[in-house]
Amino acid sequence: SMLYLVGLGLGDAKDITVKGLEAVRRCRRVYLEAYTSVLTVGKEALEEFYGKELILADRETVEQEADSILKEADVCDVAFLVVGDPFGATTHSDLVLRAVKLGIPYKVIHNASIMNAVGCCGLQLYKFGEAVSVVFWTDTWKPESFFDKIEKNRQNGMHTLCLLDIKVKEQSLENLMKGRKIYEPPRYMSVNQAAEQLLAIIQNRRLQGEPAITENTICVGLARVGAPDQKIVSGTLYQMSTVELGGPLHSLIVTGTMHPLELEMLKLFSVDSSSFENNAFQKTT
Repeated sequence: SMLYLVGLGLGDAKDITVKGLEAVRRCRRVYLEAYTSVLTVGKEALEEFYGKELILADRETVEQEADSILKEADVCDVAFLVVGDPFGATTHSDLVLRAVKLGIPYKVIHNASIMNAVGCCGLQLYKFGEAVSVVFWTDTWKPESFFDKIEKNRQNGMHTLCLLDIKVKEQSLENLMKGRKIYEPPRYMSVNQAAEQLLAIIQNRRLQGEPAITENTICVGLARVGAPDQKIVSGTLYQMSTVELGGPLHSLIVTGTMHPLELEMLKLFSVDSSSFENNAFQKTT
């Protein structure tokens, strides 16, 4: 028996690899991880294409019932499907470690993830620094820690991939306190919202001096990377707060120092070519 961790790629049902599809068809039970990312198609489309029933594994299932997923893998082949690449999210190392403890062999079948697919905008992958997550602010909670990482990357001449928040199966405080299993509709952060939060942080930081990132820093907005209707736009951070990119999922890149080739590529996607003339070669020191 075997535990397969299978990457599904970024588009739709057909982005699974041939190797991944063969594994899925061999397995008696197939789980679909459903909280670190979403595909452009629903569970039904996947079931139809794979010819298999899928068991939805939300955060609670994976964190609390990992053992039940693995118990199955002791007696039959089990597949755990992850949008993108199996190790795009740290949660899945935990599953591997538990499997090893239980003596269950595992196999990883890789696929494209947002971490490497962002190369589609023309920025060179090896020039990205630490990726950051931008979370939805609330009235009472407005963390800024990700901003420091973006600044540090930029001071080192590196680009930053900002992964934008996804709220799936969230409960309102009231329902949570009353123990009602009623969930809010899913919310996906847009490039506009992420840019607005960054602009607000820049305003705050100006009180202490000029931040390394300003309204004029060149950024890239990406939507539905890997899907037929993917969208890429480049321009200033301020422009990112106004662009229209459509449905989820969105990502934002804050650039560092750019090579002339990177610049040429970004111009293909520019909101307005004049934003490049003044800013692009400003050094990041």
